[in-house]
Amino acid sequence: MTFPKPGPPPSAAGPVDARRAVEHAMAALDGLADRPLAEHVEVFERVHAALGEALAAPADGSPPAVA
Repeated sequence: MTFPKPGPPPSAAGPVDARRAVEHAMAALDGLADRPLAEHVEVFERVHAALGEALAAPADGSPPAVA
């Protein structure tokens, strides 16, 4: 069973910021077809890293927990 986290409700800033981060990361793929094939791997790696960071960010805008 899970219990709500005490404190104020999460702000809307977290999801909006994460959404912007995802949109920004995906925008890096625009025009990829026009770039040399040799550059694709580097672009995909940057997008993958940016998406991972966006997914790891808590929805309440606080820094990610360190394991």
